[in-house]
Amino acid sequence: MHEFKQHLMRKADSPLRIIVMGVSGSGKSTLAEGLSEALVLPMKDGDELHLPESVAKMSAGIALEDADRWPWLDRIANYLANSEQNPQGKAGAIVACSALKLIYRDRIRQQAGPVVFLFLDGKPDLIKQRMQDRKGHYMQAGLLDSQLQTLEKPSADESDVIALSINQAVSDLLENAMAKLAAHQEDSLRHHDPLVKTHSLHKH
Repeated sequence: MHEFKQHLMRKADSPLRIIVMGVSGSGKSTLAEGLSEALVLPMKDGDELHLPESVAKMSAGIALEDADRWPWLDRIANYLANSEQNPQGKAGAIVACSALKLIYRDRIRQQAGPVVFLFLDGKPDLIKQRMQDRKGHYMQAGLLDSQLQTLEKPSADESDVIALSINQAVSDLLENAMAKLAAHQEDSLRHHDPLVKTHSLHKH
């Protein structure tokens, strides 16, 4: 994983703004925390940016409406847009956020600037089991059905989305995420600058 970290942390590249997305119980916070530690970038759980009124709704098993989500998405975008450089000189931040609908993802894109979404995808039964095993979280397992109905899986047109299967060990998921982020960054550099030479990630 070290070679991918070196590639991702190059100072000359644009800020690395990452949103780990998916329904509740898919493992967003766990992956976001792992990436934060590996990349030495600040991380915020999107749950922390909800208004108390929204937390109260979800704790009572009431699904949020779009009116509840707009200010929340704006706070997430603002956090990403205003990320500062880490001690290694790399700017960026990571947020764990459901980002279930295309319009939600577009809202973040419009206000945060270039971002990368890591979409944690998995079978509902596996996610439901994880939610039932989770302790001390306000999101009720019964709201998973509502989230799955709301979820608009990213299409191929969303070129800034990387899909990851959650049916793997956390360590493997983290390594795969790092590798795909590095490949995505390389593709973005080639796309925006045709003079960028193609070279192996393992040489960084």
